[in-house]
Amino acid sequence: MNIALIRLRHLAFKLIVRTISFPEPEELVGNGLSSDVYKLISKKNYRKPLIVTDKMLIKMNIIDGLIESLRVNKIDYVVFNGVQPNPTIGNIEDGVKFYKENNCDSIIAFGGGSSIDCAKVIAARITNKKDVYQMKGLFKIRKKLPYLVAIPTTAGTGSEVTVAAVITNEKSHEKFAINDTKLIPAAYCLDPELLAGLPNTLTASTGMDALTHAIEAYIGWNGTAYTDKYAIDAIKIIFESLQKSFEDGKNLTLRREMLLASNYAGRAFTRASIGYVHAIAHNLGGLYNLPHGLANAIVLPYILEASKDKAYKKLATLARETGVVEGKHSDKDQADVFIGRIRHMNMIMGIPQNIPEIRDRDIPYLAERVEKEGNPAYPVPKILYRKDIENILRIIRGDASENQGLPTTFHKS
Repeated sequence: MNIALIRLRHLAFKLIVRTISFPEPEELVGNGLSSDVYKLISKKNYRKPLIVTDKMLIKMNIIDGLIESLRVNKIDYVVFNGVQPNPTIGNIEDGVKFYKENNCDSIIAFGGGSSIDCAKVIAARITNKKDVYQMKGLFKIRKKLPYLVAIPTTAGTGSEVTVAAVITNEKSHEKFAINDTKLIPAAYCLDPELLAGLPNTLTASTGMDALTHAIEAYIGWNGTAYTDKYAIDAIKIIFESLQKSFEDGKNLTLRREMLLASNYAGRAFTRASIGYVHAIAHNLGGLYNLPHGLANAIVLPYILEASKDKAYKKLATLARETGVVEGKHSDKDQADVFIGRIRHMNMIMGIPQNIPEIRDRDIPYLAERVEKEGNPAYPVPKILYRKDIENILRIIRGDASENQGLPTTFHKS
């Protein structure tokens, strides 16, 4: 597909998004408020929620406060803890079966993006006569979901306010997105106390995931005044609070700030979309089971470098907004400083620079899948094609040193 047609699709999608009404979830924000979620369930007269979570959160006892509050307030519940780090179609079908066997009437998603995404699609399957793969893409969900409350336990995906759920086909290793406004939960709870015991490695990767959401939303073609504001606010908070939260995970003020940043970034990208960082991360995650936030963190500076000749003005704006530069240098120099600061953040938090596991034989396949996902779906500042993506994948693998930079063969766009 040529550049003109791709850009025409981007323009059409931007116009369409401006006509769409996005539901606004009810919210609870504050320390310990996950124990008040029972009030949301009771107020709607639901009696038996399915809690969707993973085994690790059960083992770490993070969910105990929620469960005890439901028990004390005589709300029956069942727990489905079969969510994997990259939730699969099989996870969803197991959850649907569990929901029906236990005569549930609502859903509480408790966990990171994987648990919330899995819960969203379980809910969609319950009320829609479609298999999971038939929901792939845009606006394929016809019927309203069961009542769904999202309680994030990481500050990364912003899935509690997004139209998206990302699922893995375990047979083909394809990671794909389902996008529909009906996937936005009816309510969410941001409870900083749930993040107090989060390992610093997860704090880092999920925080960089949120940063990726915000940056891709801001530098793409489909931003609006609304999305730009939320994206910039998220980026500023992350630059100020992520490293501090990484170093002091018990600080609930920092945890609250990062939860808000993730939420703001989610609001931005669910309307303005994402870009090639996510396209690459999705496919690396599908093929190698690489955690999504970690993949985004590693890939982000490489895609910004590859795109900067079409995005340097916006990157320079972000450099000034975050205070990493003063306005004394050229926009291109400021953009370089901004990208450099992201690399520095990764380094300080122990995030690898490269993914040496990328196999040479997989690169053409990955590049094809990335191009298919990204073009024309993502309104990126610079359009890349298969050969460009292959070059980037080799550099992400570590084939070129930092000093060599990226190849200069990228197509003009």
